[in-house]
Amino acid sequence: MRDDMIDQIEMMRLIENLRGDAIVVPAMRANVGWSQVSNNIDRDVPASGAMGKTCSFALGLALARPETKIIVFDGDGSLLMNLGALVTTATKAPKNFYHFVMDNGVYATTGGQEVPGAGTTDYAEMGRSAGYVHSHQFDNLEDFATQVSDIMNEEGPVLVACKIIPNIRYSEERAASSGPVTRRTPEAIETLIEEFRSSR
Repeated sequence: MRDDMIDQIEMMRLIENLRGDAIVVPAMRANVGWSQVSNNIDRDVPASGAMGKTCSFALGLALARPETKIIVFDGDGSLLMNLGALVTTATKAPKNFYHFVMDNGVYATTGGQEVPGAGTTDYAEMGRSAGYVHSHQFDNLEDFATQVSDIMNEEGPVLVACKIIPNIRYSEERAASSGPVTRRTPEAIETLIEEFRSSR
């Protein structure tokens, strides 16, 4: 394991321990890791098949449910397809919004092609410049572990960019449709809607 990159599942375990009743929106390959650690799948809404829109979808949830923390696991490749979402999120300024950017430098879901700006783009600085209230960057799990509790108590919007070891989905896996079975987005949304209806 590289010293300057973080194991995604170990990072997610730390967040799961702190999530409480937060709604979690994982993008694409982030959902593979999150589905292995989540203890509350009824509040997980995977954004599969919506590369580039994970942040925007999570923002909508944050504005609709201001009393509930919203955690989004975004990919660097996904975010690059919708950079305007950073400014929109900062402008709407949801205090319950926690935006984790999985910076692995590749499009992991399509075979590992390098993303534009891999190794040079500073996502934490992007968040800061866009107007996020707090912005952090990590490439070491121990450093992340010592600060994540405080981060999850910060007032949002918060952006946390993490240098992540890629979990690449190679062509053989795509062809075989193999890999962990996770809930599909429509099913997850329906479950959440039913919960909201029953809590009125």
